[in-house]
Amino acid sequence: MAGYTDGQEGIWLVVKPTVGLPLLLGAVAITALLVHAAILTHTTWFPAFMQGGKAKVAITHVMPNA
Repeated sequence: MAGYTDGQEGIWLVVKPTVGLPLLLGAVAITALLVHAAILTHTTWFPAFMQGGKAKVAITHVMPNA
């Protein structure tokens, strides 16, 4: 479709890309760090995973030898 735009190009008339892009990428990075910090402090399995802990596998059924 010739001339199709998604309507997002107008944001750069308000905010310069040299300001907007670093702010956007910085916000994404900060959000990712906050999510990881929240998972680390509110779970028990994630810190073990990050430290390279071995996975615990539960055996639910053992087949007898034939």
